[in-house]
Amino acid sequence: MNEKFLKQLFEAHKVCPTCPTPEQVGAFFDAVLGVLFPDLSSRVFETQAELDFHIVNLKEELYEMLYMYPNRETINASNKAEVFFKELPTIYEKLQKDVKAMYAGDPAAASENEVIRSYPGFYAIAAARIANALYKQDIKVIPRIITEHAHSKTGVDIHPGATLGEGFCIDHGTGVVIGETTIIGDFVKVYQGVTLGALSVDKSLASTKRHPTIEDHVVIYSGATVLGGETVIGHNSIIGGNTWVTRSVPANSKIYYQAPK
Repeated sequence: MNEKFLKQLFEAHKVCPTCPTPEQVGAFFDAVLGVLFPDLSSRVFETQAELDFHIVNLKEELYEMLYMYPNRETINASNKAEVFFKELPTIYEKLQKDVKAMYAGDPAAASENEVIRSYPGFYAIAAARIANALYKQDIKVIPRIITEHAHSKTGVDIHPGATLGEGFCIDHGTGVVIGETTIIGDFVKVYQGVTLGALSVDKSLASTKRHPTIEDHVVIYSGATVLGGETVIGHNSIIGGNTWVTRSVPANSKIYYQAPK
């Protein structure tokens, strides 16, 4: 390699000498999830004091990762870490409702513990909710790493900016894509291969609502694609498998694909 290229690489390393790696961020997420759900924890706590100390260490770890940012001079790392951990009870409550919705909606689920321990949809939703709590504080990179960590393990791609209602259920999960400005209401159920995406990927639209709104109690079956920031799927609707939807549909609708005869 020539000297000019080596210098270019060195200058890049100087900008971010100790940035948190994807492995660090993924491990932090798994540790936080393990605190909330003992079924996913690799730690055994003999006393509450041990658990308290572990949480303090995780808070310090988040602070350090935020402080490692190249723009650390403009980020209040300590305050953002504090705000995130204060939101954990709310995140936990929402995840409990997600677990109950998945258990109630899947005849194959033997217990809520099975959902927590083995369902990719739960893991992906947990990542999205935890990442969203950071994203709302205008932290960009770490939330994206968290959801991509979950994406790599589950096949479910949820942007941390997406708004998820209560009792959200992703069944099977593989191939689900949920875009940044998607708004999902309460008790929505989504099957594998569903895309909630944008009609256009033009960079000039980055600050606009590009992804659909899904109202309460909607079911979207496998392979369906719903596109567009102005597209609203009305409450209590059913979107059938392999459908392509780019316009709003009223409440209580049934949209389905009918093969030609």
